[in-house]
Amino acid sequence: MTVLSQDIGLQLYSVRHQCEKDLEGTLHRVSEMGIHYVEGGGFDSYGLDKSAFSELLARTNLNMVSVGASFEELQDSVENVVSRALNVKARYVVCFWVPHQDTIFGIEETQLAIDVFNEAGRKLKESGITLCYHPHGYEFRPYGEELLIDYMIKSSTYFDFEMDVYWVKHSGMDPVDLFNKYPDEFHLMHLKDRACGTVGNVNGRSDIENNVVLGKGDVGIKEIVYAAINYGKVKYMFIEDESSRSMEQIPASLAYLKLIMGLK
Repeated sequence: MTVLSQDIGLQLYSVRHQCEKDLEGTLHRVSEMGIHYVEGGGFDSYGLDKSAFSELLARTNLNMVSVGASFEELQDSVENVVSRALNVKARYVVCFWVPHQDTIFGIEETQLAIDVFNEAGRKLKESGITLCYHPHGYEFRPYGEELLIDYMIKSSTYFDFEMDVYWVKHSGMDPVDLFNKYPDEFHLMHLKDRACGTVGNVNGRSDIENNVVLGKGDVGIKEIVYAAINYGKVKYMFIEDESSRSMEQIPASLAYLKLIMGLK
């Protein structure tokens, strides 16, 4: 596949604090950066009713590719998720976290997630929406001769995945290796870089200030982007920057991506 410039989006969690203070102004700033595809950063419409939020996206020339959904929503009220996605014409719904106690995450939690995601994914598919799960690192623990993530991927009948390359690296894995092992499973991708020397873990935890401009850290963004361009089914790559410097770093990250993709 060929990844075009318009396929580079932004995870709105990157500008969560700015959205809380000035939603429309922040979305205009995102659009002015040259970004026109976004992923919802939460599970609501930032306090706006559905109609007003949809109109705001249109007014700021932003297309909501995917919306977030909590695990509990997918388990108990998937119809609300469908409604939220259809309101903004989103093609994807993403679950970012599986509830678990402290650092305890094993096969029981994994199996529950698989069951919930397959059932919710089946219902979402009926409305033309694809469910993706976003692993955070605790899924990369050993299970038998492989890892819990392997078992989850192989059991994913009605859902696909969004790779956050930061969390894959943070758990001790190589994002390119994982992508090459499962080229058809990752439809969405978070591009997020990590300060060199950061100590990883498989608990899904890291200081947000470890987020750096793409290409400045140790995740290997260039190699990952090249793999996504040449292999697999990645449809959208979202810049994500959780740090307090996100508004300054996002334009630099976007410039780096365009440079390595030959777009400028």
